[in-house]
Amino acid sequence: MRIIDLHCYPNTQSWIDCQGPYVDALAKYWKRDWSAKTEEQVAQEFRENEIEACLVALDLRTTINTPPCSNDYVAGMRDRNKDCIIAAWGAVEPALGKAAIDEVRHAVQDLKMIGFHFHPIMQHFSVDDERYYPMWEEIAGLKVPVMIDVGMTGMGAGMPGGMGAKTRHAHPQAIDALAADFPSLTIIMAHPGYPWIDETTVVALHKGNVYWEMSGWGPKYLPQQIIRDMRGRLQDKMMFGSDYPSIPYPRLLKEWREIGFTDEFLAKFFHGNAERVLGL
Repeated sequence: MRIIDLHCYPNTQSWIDCQGPYVDALAKYWKRDWSAKTEEQVAQEFRENEIEACLVALDLRTTINTPPCSNDYVAGMRDRNKDCIIAAWGAVEPALGKAAIDEVRHAVQDLKMIGFHFHPIMQHFSVDDERYYPMWEEIAGLKVPVMIDVGMTGMGAGMPGGMGAKTRHAHPQAIDALAADFPSLTIIMAHPGYPWIDETTVVALHKGNVYWEMSGWGPKYLPQQIIRDMRGRLQDKMMFGSDYPSIPYPRLLKEWREIGFTDEFLAKFFHGNAERVLGL
């Protein structure tokens, strides 16, 4: 069965450097070393696990002043490994204003990126803040989707003040408002949305332009109510993501297949919904 992974980080030195002071805290959070691989090692890991990866860029210049794991870098990694990396999500810093909008155009028009990923906690903003609506208008006008993290993150967890990040920025109510104000914008919520899983479910059910990928979480730990809804009323909304390199693929795929989902659902989850919604 085809497996499209919507949420993969490059896992190279450029990506590690972009995270700056978060790296050590993240290693403690995941209880394992957080170290870089070469581009070839990353691509080989995708090949060995038969993954068609969508890479995610990362830009945190306005919050921790690190060099970005840039759109040009991630697009280049995609282009050098087209057999296993099928798309790339761009990253922009909303606080950069006009420069962010210029980068949106560059990423789509020049680099042919699939859309944009936002990390509200790490980027210190809420997606329903009207100061950033010109950026959303530009993205919607280009007819590309966005993928936005919801819920708790390991980035900054355990650090004093969480490095200034506020978990409330990733509340699903902000997605609800953004989806209402930009109905032509396709939005994919990333991660289960803990501790607001029920509220995240409500947004996915209510907003026709909102979808949901379940990365960064061990499937065996998902609550029964979301598993029930995935089988039923959310089956056409759900998509697969890993948050690579957070959880090893053998464990992740094994757990998804052991939950008891039908082959029909897994076909939608692993590839069918992403093909239909994103044209992959």
